[in-house]
Amino acid sequence: MLLRRVRPEEYAAVGKLTVAAYESFLLGPEDFYRARLADTATRDREAEVWVAVDEDAERVLGAVTICPPHSSWREIAREGEGEFRMLAVDPSAQGRGVGRALATMVVERFRADGDRAVALSSLDRMFAAHALYERLGFVRSPDRDWRPQPGVSLIAYTLELR
Repeated sequence: MLLRRVRPEEYAAVGKLTVAAYESFLLGPEDFYRARLADTATRDREAEVWVAVDEDAERVLGAVTICPPHSSWREIAREGEGEFRMLAVDPSAQGRGVGRALATMVVERFRADGDRAVALSSLDRMFAAHALYERLGFVRSPDRDWRPQPGVSLIAYTLELR
């Protein structure tokens, strides 16, 4: 598995993969978030989208959005903290370590950048994601939980970097 920055010719595939990974969490076909998940080009322009690629099949298996300082995609990170969003794994590739590889890469990136911590928000119902974050050492940060709209509860996790 190769981890690298997304290429423009992969934007549509990454958008489709991201929507598929989040489908069961969306609030129906008219959920506004569906378009945000699908819009990889904007995310990559205003933040950074990274992908996990199966080198043999030349297929994108997963993606994550890194939100550098001053990115409009940051939601809860504080000064000196990194933040990432929209960690998504193609449903056909789930359980193969793709999400772990992407999340680990993000943590190492922020550590190399000199950040003191990493923060993220996750839907309160994303139990598999929560388990992954906790295995990686993230801890719940309930003081940062928030509701971007009625019916959507986001819970926060942080990881102190040493």
